[in-house]
Amino acid sequence: MCLFSYAEDPDPDEQASAGLLFVPVRTEAAGPVLRVFRTPLGERTAVGFSRRDLLTATLGAGQPAIPLAEAALRALTEPLGIDRLVVDPVLTAPAVATGPVYADDAPARAL
Repeated sequence: MCLFSYAEDPDPDEQASAGLLFVPVRTEAAGPVLRVFRTPLGERTAVGFSRRDLLTATLGAGQPAIPLAEAALRALTEPLGIDRLVVDPVLTAPAVATGPVYADDAPARAL
């Protein structure tokens, strides 16, 4: 006899709605423009954050964002061929250099 009820378990293919998300944008003259990111494998993806402080921790305090429902974000990205949505990603890339990097500036490596 099984002691656990699996009747309430969601199907793995059924994803719960993320609700209201803070979506990173670029500020342009015509208004905000949705930022699109890439996964480590190069696939284009929409990104949203469940809380403003998570967006700030990942993309910095100066990153503008707009609140959007998950359905609205998916509707905006669908015509672009983007069907992936990442919620609350953690930035894993190294910081971008602000100036040119020269070979002489690289630290010496031990052999």
